[in-house]
Amino acid sequence: PDSVTSIGAVAFRNCTSLTSITIPDSITSIGDSAFDGCNSLTSITIGNGVTSIGYGVFYSCTRLTSITIPDSVTSIGEAAFDYCNSLTSITIPDNVTRIGKSAFSGCKNLTSITIPDSVTSIGSQAFRYCSSLTSITIPNDITSIGFAAFDGCNSLTSITIPDSVTSIGSQAF
Repeated sequence: PDSVTSIGAVAFRNCTSLTSITIPDSITSIGDSAFDGCNSLTSITIGNGVTSIGYGVFYSCTRLTSITIPDSVTSIGEAAFDYCNSLTSITIPDNVTRIGKSAFSGCKNLTSITIPDSVTSIGSQAFRYCSSLTSITIPNDITSIGFAAFDGCNSLTSITIPDSVTSIGSQAF
């Protein structure tokens, strides 16, 4: 109901029969690992009240195919979508400034991603083992690309790195 304003840490962890969820606009925070291991979850709608997606919120939701992140989100935390094996595309909203460590690591079917100009930092291992990712354009305001950020992206054939980048971590590509 709209009276609910937060979803606690591990609230739905390992709810293996959960197939879809709609998070209403009244929700402002989602606790760490809230939907971790919900391996039947195929669709998620996140309301406009959520401002950050924290640690491991959708970790190992292996059947999740797509997600729309609302414009209200400014941060995608560590391991937020780690090992969402069926995720094929994602659009990150213009207000996101940081993509955390391992945020999309292990999303082996991710073929496209749009990183907006608002992002200034791509964390370590952020897209590690996204083996179907074919091209990526790094936005003009990115200053750092973390350790192993694109490691294991075996299908990557094109990358554009802007002059704004001052630091590229070891094993980045």
